[in-house]
Amino acid sequence: MGEGWTDVWRPAVWQAVAGTRFGGVWIWQILLAWIALAVVWIRPRHGARQLVALLAAQLLLSAGVGHAAMHDGLTGVLQRTNHAVHLFCVASWFGGLLPFIYCLRLAQGRWRPAAVYTMARFSRYGHLAVAGTIASGALNALLIQGGLIGASPWGRMLLIKCALVAGMVVIALVNRYVLVPRMSASGSQAESLILRTTQAEIGLGALALLAVSLFATWEPY
Repeated sequence: MGEGWTDVWRPAVWQAVAGTRFGGVWIWQILLAWIALAVVWIRPRHGARQLVALLAAQLLLSAGVGHAAMHDGLTGVLQRTNHAVHLFCVASWFGGLLPFIYCLRLAQGRWRPAAVYTMARFSRYGHLAVAGTIASGALNALLIQGGLIGASPWGRMLLIKCALVAGMVVIALVNRYVLVPRMSASGSQAESLILRTTQAEIGLGALALLAVSLFATWEPY
């Protein structure tokens, strides 16, 4: 919308951006970001719930821009709702991997009971997050390009992303149904394997996000 950083200070540019659907969403994104910063500053120890709610709102607002906003009417409502579900599921799955590693390290000390309980809950709800990611992602592809497989550069990059996500799913299944049952028998050896495979899962997730950052700005046809 502008021609450089100097246009950031021009009210006319802000007014033009605010008049678009994208601009309307991102104004709320900015406001929520400032409120979240204030919560961290004012209530650093007791504002966790408010912070999670604010960050979740920012995440879900992202469903109102980009390819998710390409349809109007009931189809548009379905697409944006589905994309919001997709974002929430992805954030729950991928965003929980780093805390999972932290809990895995805590499981070797006096915090073991709490860490094991937390990891078990993540594993249980992780099934829903993974299933939601796959189902909502497939519906996204259908709504955007009219099919699960497309011949355009957008469609090919989507397939690369799907391959990366498939790798993450395989790792998650191996961790849950092969390595976790071994923890009671082999102990530290199984925990070490889970640590390495989870790190690999994070790496694949980062590559999937990189792929999304590329084709999110491309035409899907």
